[in-house]
Amino acid sequence: MKRRALVIEDNEQNLYLMSYLLTKRGFEVVTARNGREGIEAACREGADIILLDIQLPGMTGHDVAREMRRDPRFSSIPIVAVTSYAMLGDREEALAAGCTGYIEKPINPDTFVAQLEMYLGQSGGSSG
Repeated sequence: MKRRALVIEDNEQNLYLMSYLLTKRGFEVVTARNGREGIEAACREGADIILLDIQLPGMTGHDVAREMRRDPRFSSIPIVAVTSYAMLGDREEALAAGCTGYIEKPINPDTFVAQLEMYLGQSGGSSG
């Protein structure tokens, strides 16, 4: 059974690149363009891992992570912030909001999926 990744990202090029890399490595990819869509997609589709941009229209990635962590269905699913926010304290803020990990943009296409698989290994996440 394919692993499912939910990518919540409003930038078309970033969304394409992440989706391409994940698909190439055998993931089924579900996408959303904003936080509300992402939460709805997670509820509807399930995911083994959630990739979350922090700077989203409408509701921030921090808000999305906090809301998802309040739902028991998502308690064991890794949520990885994939963001250009790279200032001092940004990583800590993402982790405090409920993210499992943090990857800075621009992503490295050669190591991106391997980084994500580390988080999958830690959680034992499963579609649901």
